[in-house]
Amino acid sequence: MFRFKHFSIDDSLSAMKIGTDGVLLGAWADVVGCDTILDAGTGTGLIALMAAQRNAKAHIVAIDIVSDAATEARSNADMSPWSERIEVMCSDLREFSYGVKFDHIISNPPFFSDAVLPPNVARSVARHTTTLKFEDIVVAAERLLRVGGRLSLILPVECGPRMRSAAFGHLWLSRQTEVITRQGEPPKRLLMEFTLQAEPLMPRCDELTIQDENGAYMMKYRQMTEEFYLMF
Repeated sequence: MFRFKHFSIDDSLSAMKIGTDGVLLGAWADVVGCDTILDAGTGTGLIALMAAQRNAKAHIVAIDIVSDAATEARSNADMSPWSERIEVMCSDLREFSYGVKFDHIISNPPFFSDAVLPPNVARSVARHTTTLKFEDIVVAAERLLRVGGRLSLILPVECGPRMRSAAFGHLWLSRQTEVITRQGEPPKRLLMEFTLQAEPLMPRCDELTIQDENGAYMMKYRQMTEEFYLMF
């Protein structure tokens, strides 16, 4: 059981355990003013729960293609203060449909398309683009977002250009943060926000460093995650 300040997560069933990527994305995604939010590939339900904590009015739908993950996400949502606002389904994003358009889709998607597949099948589905490609995410976002709605992702830096290429002409990059694990190192992750609209956008770009050279957490990172982590 992983305990945050306002909720707890059981990740014993899910192939993908609680990690920094999910917390970063859940804290970074702009959910202010959103009425409907989709957490695509929810895993344990972490991002759905973070969105519920950050937005007191939004209705949140969390989906996962793996039935054990969906079951665990539902259980974690039921234990939280926001269970009535979180709807969990076992569904493939490529086939998922809903009665209303979403204001925001948040996804920590599979990305190790060029790596050797791990032996655990569920972990393979969660971590690899063998079942969900960047083009699939773009097509689903176009179908499920309202005009002006946003798609937020976290990806390895090397995957950023491929995602931008897949989105070109469909979704426009509106915000991007390069994530540096330790001061002095090159960035390893990209937080990317795309907006569904016809006109191109000039993205707002910045960077976030998690730890200084001595391993102490940087103030910006602490401020971003202090409403969640017990250590802050």
